[in-house]
Order: sequence, then structure tokens, then C-alpha cells
Amino acid sequence: MRLQCESCGLRLASFHFKEKGLINPKLRSICDICLERGLSAEDYANDVIATFAQALLYGYRGKAGTGEHNFIVKGQKQRKSYEAFMQDFDSNEVASGQIDRSELNQAIIKSEDGKLDFIPQGGTEFSKNLAGLGLKVNFQLNEVDYINRERIRAKYKYICQYCGRPGRSVDHKDPVSLSHNNDLDNLILSCSECNRIKSDMPYDLFVKLNKQVEDLNKKLVRYDASLRTLKEEFEHRRRYLAGQVHLKGVVNDPELNAIRKENKRLQDAIDSLESDYDAIRHLRENHFTTGWKLALVAKKDDIV
Repeated sequence: MRLQCESCGLRLASFHFKEKGLINPKLRSICDICLERGLSAEDYANDVIATFAQALLYGYRGKAGTGEHNFIVKGQKQRKSYEAFMQDFDSNEVASGQIDRSELNQAIIKSEDGKLDFIPQGGTEFSKNLAGLGLKVNFQLNEVDYINRERIRAKYKYICQYCGRPGRSVDHKDPVSLSHNNDLDNLILSCSECNRIKSDMPYDLFVKLNKQVEDLNKKLVRYDASLRTLKEEFEHRRRYLAGQVHLKGVVNDPELNAIRKENKRLQDAIDSLESDYDAIRHLRENHFTTGWKLALVAKKDDIV
């Protein structure tokens, strides 16, 4: 959830207002950006945050009563621009892993005060907004060269180490966006599907979730192998039919029509098998997606 700062007026994620207490956490009347300015939460009243703190049995740092709403960022349009940028930053692990929170706050303060002639713009690429604020982030962290990729493929014999199907995607065990680790011992081979599903998921969590669907993985290997064989057979029959049409010099012929009929039956069988295969693939993907979402919710430093 988002709360509004009584000083700058920005609506930000609740963790920007939360701090540790002796027993229970505390909520401040102002955000961490304004705290970086040297402002004191005790000088600002924020009735909404005070009410939340009371309901959650949290401490409250701020004046009692209702705030004056004399915000540092005057215009609503400007506030929305800053809010959108902060939301982008808070959800981007690559950027937050390279830029210290204090450095970010100082850049926002300079922008708000007009000391920096730039305001983050909605609809602009996140990287351009960062650059406009004088913040540098390297988004090109995957620096594995062709030779090392081929080494990994040869090492694992072109087999995905997660599901067991054929694969060519060189995957970082610990996501490179977080670890910045391109060493060979952080590389493993996967199929494109597993690589996409894993994305920035921690390696240990992905392996844990993957062990829970070992039987599904074995089924996927069998389905994949069967479909490859059947599709090769269908392609062979299609080429044979094309050759016969060329030799006979006709398109409509009883023998050719019989071949087409058999090819249609084979194609229908392949389509049916592929439908079953896709259902298992989607079921497995949902398993990983749900597991990752649950892990993120448990990890999230929310207001409660």
C-alpha cells in the first residue's frame, strides 16, 4: 500500500515511512526522502499514518492532529511523476542493487528543489529518467562470451538441467541482475522454457520448487521426445507426398488422396498429443509462478 508524506506530498510505498522500534515498528509522518533532507517527523502531523499506526499497534513519530498539506512538491502532476519513478525504482532489483538509497534520495531532493534541471517523466524509459537524475546503472550485466556458452552446452550435453529436455540456453544460477556473477561455476544449461520461467528467481528456490514436480518433468521429457519423433515422421511423409505429386504430374489422384488422408490422421494425433503436453507445461509454470509470488509476499517489507 502507499501512504502520503506530509512534507513533500508524495504517495510512496509504506516501507518509506516504516522504521524499527524497541518492540514494534514505528511509522513516521514523513517519508525517508524528506528525512534525508534533515527534516524531523515530529514537526509534521499526519492523521492517516497516525491512525494506521494505532490500528497496527505500531509506534508513531509525528505531531498529533491534521497536517497542513503545504507540500514541497506543489503540483499534482509533478508529484505523480516522482511517484511513478519511485515505484519503478522500488520494483527494479538491478537499479536498487547498484544505487544506494541515500544517493537516490539526494538526487530526488535536488530535482524537487530545482537544483537539478530535470523531473522524471511518465512514459519515459526508466534508464533515461535515471540518467536525467545523474544516476548510473549498468543494465547489461550478462557478459558471458560465445566460447564459454559453448563450453557450458558441451558440459551438459545440450540437456536442460532443470527439466531434462533438450536445451541451449545458458542460465545464471544466481540471477546476474543481482549477483553480477558471470563465472563458469554460476552457469548452468537450461531449455528456453525453464530459462524464461526462472527469470530472476533465486536458484535455491527454483531448485526447491522444481523438485516438487519431478514426476511432471519426467512426463515432459517423454512427451517432448514423442512429439519430436512424430513430427519428424510427419515431415518425412509430407516430403514423400510432394515427391509423388512431382513424379505423377497430377494433384488429384486416389493414391495421393489416400496419403493425404493418412497424413491428416497423423497430424490430428500430433495436435492432440501437443495439447496434452501444453496443459502439463502450463500447470508446471503455474506451480513456479505461484511459489515465487508466495516467496515475494513473505519477503516483502509491507506495512503489516
